[in-house]
Amino acid sequence: MTADQPSSEPAGKDRAEAGRGWIPGRPRKAVAPERMRILSVGGRTLRVSVREGTPGWPPLLLCNGIGVSLELFQPFVDALDPRRPVIRFDMPGVGGSPAPVMPYHLVTLPSLLTGLLDQLGYQQADVLGISWGGALAQQLTLSKPERVRRLVLVATAPGALMVPASPSVLLRMLSPRRHRDPDYAARVAGELYGGSAREDPIVARNLLHATTRLGPAWGYYYQLLAGFGWTSLPFLPRLRPPTLILAGDDDPIIPVVNAKIMHHLIPRSDLHIYRGGHLELAADAGRLGAVVESFLDGEPAATTITGAEGKQQ
Repeated sequence: MTADQPSSEPAGKDRAEAGRGWIPGRPRKAVAPERMRILSVGGRTLRVSVREGTPGWPPLLLCNGIGVSLELFQPFVDALDPRRPVIRFDMPGVGGSPAPVMPYHLVTLPSLLTGLLDQLGYQQADVLGISWGGALAQQLTLSKPERVRRLVLVATAPGALMVPASPSVLLRMLSPRRHRDPDYAARVAGELYGGSAREDPIVARNLLHATTRLGPAWGYYYQLLAGFGWTSLPFLPRLRPPTLILAGDDDPIIPVVNAKIMHHLIPRSDLHIYRGGHLELAADAGRLGAVVESFLDGEPAATTITGAEGKQQ
């Protein structure tokens, strides 16, 4: 397990800007071009952003959180090595993807993602999921393990059998209002997201509203319903790809203990606890991007927990 060390990095919105362009320790490079596409996959229409990167590099497939469009990932994508292909998409009913006629469930979605990879010509990908997208990434890996080279789980949990947030946080999560009302987003940012949003609520407002696209309100509720009754907890020992778990020490939505439980159960996992909250992957992209890049470029992860209750491989 690793944890952030104290640093002199800027906080709040200045830190968000500092994290946009590059990863410390790497030379500055031009931002790789991206293409926005509308694709029909398995009978659903998806808005997809593809950064081609360098041929031969494994692509990174990004699975976003609930109610937010693919633009939220832009600071993180810009911080990654431009040679790395990156695939982002809007879930049905979110951002630029039309809402489906009928609700869907997490267990039905792996075929959607593998269909997307097939259309783009990739047999395998590294997969990163944040928050709700972390549940999707887990389900994809459980259902289609041969399609996932490495797995990154950020600010996420094993679903219904998790250590929950406080009742007040859960109540606010039932509504998409924070995605539709910038002033409300700023008012509740600290309580909901913690970390840099607690220090400066404008961080959350800017991330959620400056560049992201809104879908219809029922798209949010479909996404919320998709996780109803879902849990990965009994199946986590079956996750075989090397896995990096990133968790904030001040995340009201996903208490950090969930990451520790997942780390204990996933055989080939590394756990990195960072200073911050639920939005740091975008708000502090340079810092966390460096952690992700190191994992994607490195040797297979090995679980190392020291102490009387630990396990070691």
